[in-house]
Amino acid sequence: MATKTLDITKEHCPMTFVKTKIELSKLNKGDILEVLLTEGEPLDNVPRNAVDQGYNVLSVEHVEGPVHKVTIQK
Repeated sequence: MATKTLDITKEHCPMTFVKTKIELSKLNKGDILEVLLTEGEPLDNVPRNAVDQGYNVLSVEHVEGPVHKVTIQK
């Protein structure tokens, strides 16, 4: 099982989930993607869209300031 990190803190919707989905497509089943994003639309949309697409959201954690980490398993 591999873990990869994706920083989309400078991106805006809808690009936040587009970039997340592209990175998830590169992973093998069971691999983990840690997505760094900001609060607001990205924090609301990325975890929800990941679940809607059939991925497993393992955690959503506050990192610092407006930055959060969403851990998604393919």
